[in-house]
Amino acid sequence: MGQPRPARNQSAWWRSAVIYQVYVRSFADGDGDGTGDLAGVRARLPYLAELGVDALWFNPWYLSPLADGGYDVADYRTIDPAFGTLAEAEKLIAEARELGIRTLVDIVPNHVSDQHPWFRAALAGGPERELFHFRPGRGEHGELPPNDWPSQFAGSTEPVWTRLPDGDWYLHLFTPQQPDLNWAHPTVRREHEEILRFWFERGVAGVRIDSAALLAKDPDLPDFVEGRDPNPYVDRDELHDIYRSWRTVADAYDGVFVGEVWLPDSERFARYLRPDELHTAFNFSFLSCPWDADRLRTSIDETLAEHAPVGAPATWVLCNHDVTRTVTRYGRAETGFDFAAKAFGTPTDPALGTRRARAAALLSLALPGSVYLYQGEELGLPEVELPLDSIQDPMHSRSGGTDPGRDGCRVPLPWAADEPHAGFGGEPWLPQPDGWSAYAADRQTGDPGSMLSLYRAALRVRRTEPGFGDGAFGWLPAPEGVLAFTRTDGLLCVVNLTDAPVALPEHSRVLLHSGPLTDDGLLPPDTAAWLRA
Repeated sequence: MGQPRPARNQSAWWRSAVIYQVYVRSFADGDGDGTGDLAGVRARLPYLAELGVDALWFNPWYLSPLADGGYDVADYRTIDPAFGTLAEAEKLIAEARELGIRTLVDIVPNHVSDQHPWFRAALAGGPERELFHFRPGRGEHGELPPNDWPSQFAGSTEPVWTRLPDGDWYLHLFTPQQPDLNWAHPTVRREHEEILRFWFERGVAGVRIDSAALLAKDPDLPDFVEGRDPNPYVDRDELHDIYRSWRTVADAYDGVFVGEVWLPDSERFARYLRPDELHTAFNFSFLSCPWDADRLRTSIDETLAEHAPVGAPATWVLCNHDVTRTVTRYGRAETGFDFAAKAFGTPTDPALGTRRARAAALLSLALPGSVYLYQGEELGLPEVELPLDSIQDPMHSRSGGTDPGRDGCRVPLPWAADEPHAGFGGEPWLPQPDGWSAYAADRQTGDPGSMLSLYRAALRVRRTEPGFGDGAFGWLPAPEGVLAFTRTDGLLCVVNLTDAPVALPEHSRVLLHSGPLTDDGLLPPDTAAWLRA
């Protein structure tokens, strides 16, 4: 299956790791039914080892009705049959580890599926109702929801309460199929700590925590008031006691946490990264930042400043399973990302977007800390605008059809250009567009100018050359519109976001560039270079 790669800095590998996000359903189909599965991932482990990643983060692979892409979990200890079995998951974790690749799993603690045994018992009137947020309604006959909280799905105007035939309502910040858990109840806390132990004992190295700032709710469930502090359901102080308890569990297994924490207040964000809480958190500021030198510099500065007081490493990511793919986003007039701004038919320049995405890859991989790489970004895949009757994401339906949803970045990967369905397997659960085989991994492997070749080269240099990963960082003087910074051991990174070529700073050699230099050695527009001083 390939040769194992020695991991760097075993004791704190996560501080500098490149972690590859696997959306199993769309990665590779091993049994030909059109749905990606664990067999498909196991067959592609040599590809991931050759790519050079340090760990894999799997989106939820648990038993689920898939009302929200697997984030509606019916059983945290069972692999969904569409993906495989628990025994296969254990083999995958072990086989990846033999290749020097660790595994992180996704835990969804805010809510469960409406098919979860707890909720089914609650609907039957059992004491399990205490594990959720059931309330009588307001109004003369209880016909109004208990409060006016907004949905967590951008663009959705649907209520976050659903009424049952007995007159009670239950809370769901996302879809009605995802009832929120009551984290004030000790049974909920105990159960999730046992879930953590279950997966750590099966060899996972870490856990990504979905919607990590939403778990705790004001027990009075008051109406939402913009700007009220504390917020009734976001970033409540009670959360930190939960994560301190979780950290005790993780430390017993040398496990690592990464939180999905998106907060505007940097001081409150940093609280989640204190030494006895989470190890890392996703950096949404950088992910949503437009292709603009000043904005990117500000995002980088603010990110590093947020993490410095607690000594936590920053994380960098350009795209994930919820966000418009980088090649497409950077080829548009508005290069930032905002859920509320997504729309059908947005004009895109693929060549421009690809050039900028290549430069952004080198930028993110040169910054201090760890990097998350969403599957298919290394192939330069664009966002797909799917036919309306193919969209499955509830964001689309709950917006009344105005939001394209998130399925455009979840289209199954192309592996082999000359095979049916571009080598994915059976007929994919989401349709691949015409021309998808042009991005196939086998076609890019032999092309030194391809996006895949760039990523392989970048990860090889990052792994073998000193100065990358967690550590010192400093800006260098540079013309307006150019980002230039230094790392340790004389490592330099320069990114040209202007519309004209610029001179490189003094250097002894070029390690890598995202595109060819000009004939006179200048760095072209929308191009990045790694240098050794």
